[in-house]
Amino acid sequence: MSGSWGVAAGIAGSILGALALLGSGLFAARATKAAALTTAEAQRTAANVAAEPAQRAQDLAAFREIREGLDRRIGQQDRKIEEQTQRIDTMSALLRAYSWTVEKLIGRMRERGNAPESDDIHDLVREHMRTGV
Repeated sequence: MSGSWGVAAGIAGSILGALALLGSGLFAARATKAAALTTAEAQRTAANVAAEPAQRAQDLAAFREIREGLDRRIGQQDRKIEEQTQRIDTMSALLRAYSWTVEKLIGRMRERGNAPESDDIHDLVREHMRTGV
């Protein structure tokens, strides 16, 4: 019987060896898959870190372009405001000159006894003559 136990022990040893080999193969496969995932993640992270300065440079270029565009528009608006201010100043001076001239003419008409009719003077002009504003 010792011969059959020896054969059985040999078979059992072979089966156990095969199972151990299969188990270690599965463990190695899982470890290899985990290592591959970790490596891929590390490569993605490295690529993102490497791309960040380039992205920052692109963002800075876009910001500068936007700022330069806004500076141009602000400059244009400043020129328009200056032109409008000059026009308003010119029109104000012209209005004062007309007002002064009308005051003089109405004064001369009154001196000569030829006062204007009440509907000859616009309400806004009459208000201006009364208040000076």
